[in-house]
Amino acid sequence: MRHVAVVDLGYGDAGKGTVVDWLCATRPVHTVVRFNGGAQAAHNVVLRDGRHHTFAQFGAGTFHPGVRTHLSRHVVVDPLALAAEADHLATVGVPDALDRLTIDRDALLATPYHRAANRAREIARGADRHGSCGLGVGETVAYGLAHPADAPRVGDCRRPALLRRRLTALRDRLTAELGPLDAPPIEDCLPAFTGFAGRVAIVDESWLVGALHAGTCVFEGAQGVLLDEWHGFHPYTTWSTTTFANVDSLLAEAGRPGDVTRIGVLRVVTTRHGPGPLVTEDPALPFADPHNPTNPWQGRFRFGHFDAVAHRYALAAAGGVDGLALTHLDLAGPDLRICRRYDTTDRLTPGPPGDLDRQAALTARLLRSRPVYDDPPADWAEAVRTELDTPVVLTSHGPTADDKKTIGPLLAPPALVRSA
Repeated sequence: MRHVAVVDLGYGDAGKGTVVDWLCATRPVHTVVRFNGGAQAAHNVVLRDGRHHTFAQFGAGTFHPGVRTHLSRHVVVDPLALAAEADHLATVGVPDALDRLTIDRDALLATPYHRAANRAREIARGADRHGSCGLGVGETVAYGLAHPADAPRVGDCRRPALLRRRLTALRDRLTAELGPLDAPPIEDCLPAFTGFAGRVAIVDESWLVGALHAGTCVFEGAQGVLLDEWHGFHPYTTWSTTTFANVDSLLAEAGRPGDVTRIGVLRVVTTRHGPGPLVTEDPALPFADPHNPTNPWQGRFRFGHFDAVAHRYALAAAGGVDGLALTHLDLAGPDLRICRRYDTTDRLTPGPPGDLDRQAALTARLLRSRPVYDDPPADWAEAVRTELDTPVVLTSHGPTADDKKTIGPLLAPPALVRSA
């Protein structure tokens, strides 16, 4: 089977983790490759026996024995958060997660100094917060762009003297800009980072080339296209490319361009965690999400009716998909409607990457827009297929792999395809 890439066509939280888990449960998967984001990802997987884990840096296929995780160079790696995640996985029956992990040596390293600076900036915004997760991922990327020669990277953890110099420069620059940071001394950080380097496999780009030739890989995205650093609604975005662009570059570098099935994930309920446009938001919707509570950094978890206008935009920004995975169908009912158009338009057009002024103007336009609703469709999968002009190939009526159903052959488990 070709490799598979899973991307969220909303604001995140659409169910990428449960789709990746289902893929790993229904076919042989060699490696789940994380291709953007960092420790702020929150991909919830629930097993039929009730075990649950929120995957942040480990791939959401880790519950399945033998499935590896590879953190590509596009991931911001937080060793301290990674260790805590591995500890929780051990409590739910996965003691070998770190043994099945590889990390690209060129990935940026998130540190307590990045996290402290991120939180200081967000607090200073007051009522104009952007909705950061407060984990320093964006701060790490920003520093890497501003100081590429000095930015700490995963491979530096094997070179303590170099890492100390880079951490010192990082701390000093951020302190000069923001004042004293709520972060531990460098000498307290170094043992954790060097210990991390001795525990995990830090590799170069050739490792992924080998994995892509060894078996099926599932590329697992973080966040959603509507939060993309270039195509999201600025400034309520992430410092990360959430489209398929990173997948395409990794495959091309491995000599396998285009060797991937592209899956876009959507909820029947359009949601957003934190501030920013959500045109179809409706506080009267009787929903709650136990895995996405209100928190002091992102704010509250918001619910809206299905926003076909926004999802058409995301689909265009992502360059299209081969099929859609439609999740949370157990929430579809008489209260949930579909928005095919706004009061001003029925279509939003993506612009060229890098034009943040254009994206900010689009944000202002969306904040003034009002939804126009149609009645709930009798068949949600067919309605979504029609509105997005893309086949729905997987539906999900609950959190476990058993709650998934394929439509057509694209994602049918290999045994079913052979028997047909």
